[in-house]
Amino acid sequence: MSRSEPKAHRFYVGLALFMIIIVLAGFWPSYFGRIFRGIVNDWPWVIHLHAAVFMGFMGLLLTQVLLVSTGRTRLHKKLGKVGIGYGILVIIIGILVSFALPLHHLNVDAWEMGRAARLLLVGWCDMALFAIFFGAAIAYRRRPEAHKRLIVLAAVAIILPGASRLVQALFGFQVLIFLLVWWSPVLLGIGYDLLTRRRIHPAYLLGIPILLLRVASQFLIVESKAGIEVGRTVLLALSGVAVD
Repeated sequence: MSRSEPKAHRFYVGLALFMIIIVLAGFWPSYFGRIFRGIVNDWPWVIHLHAAVFMGFMGLLLTQVLLVSTGRTRLHKKLGKVGIGYGILVIIIGILVSFALPLHHLNVDAWEMGRAARLLLVGWCDMALFAIFFGAAIAYRRRPEAHKRLIVLAAVAIILPGASRLVQALFGFQVLIFLLVWWSPVLLGIGYDLLTRRRIHPAYLLGIPILLLRVASQFLIVESKAGIEVGRTVLLALSGVAVD
């Protein structure tokens, strides 16, 4: 093991903890803080399942980084096989909740149809982003340097809602601040690469345009008349489905 490897391991442990903090801080007022105080949100069961599965992914990420940092790479690889199935579960639950949450808001007359349709489309776009990076991480699992950076990008897809809520709570929604917070793990990773490798890893160079596409999808899909109409059509077709 080279002298730089322990430092790299510590960096990725810190990065995983940093992303977990973003999610916890973003959802603390509306979800985790209420659970901590014993207040059970009046959400459908699938929302609580969604929270558990997505935080489980972040916990799995931290566990995997800690295993590598302590030299237990064999266990890391064995757990990675479980992680592949878990990542697929994240996608399934993410898609399921993209239907369930807007339907819940419609069923309790909390939201109008246009807002619910946008939330549906946001869920689809977020899961597509995660699936792209997670699928690439699986494909490159035998190339550790690419794999770990692709996993970081997949985790960045997961923390998007938390980053959005955190920025909204602290600053009101400011696009530039949101992007800086959301992309901060990638920016830190790029900075670390430049300090230690003197170059940016191709995984980040390819990942940034994909992150930009997710930003563009907010305008081209989520806020477009055609996209909202698709969302409205889907939700109207499912509006009789009980999700509580």
